[in-house]
Amino acid sequence: MGIIVALLVLWLVVVVVGFIVKSLFWLAIVGIVLFVATGVVGAVRRRAMR
Repeated sequence: MGIIVALLVLWLVVVVVGFIVKSLFWLAIVGIVLFVATGVVGAVRRRAMR
């Protein structure tokens, strides 16, 4: 579970950097996609462990 949280934080940082630096807007888009995907994977694994 620690890895999932670390990845979520990493993707959040990528999103913020992408929005701050306008020329790296694509980085924000990739970060959002990876953030959502990691959240979904974490939720699925949490339910599978129950």
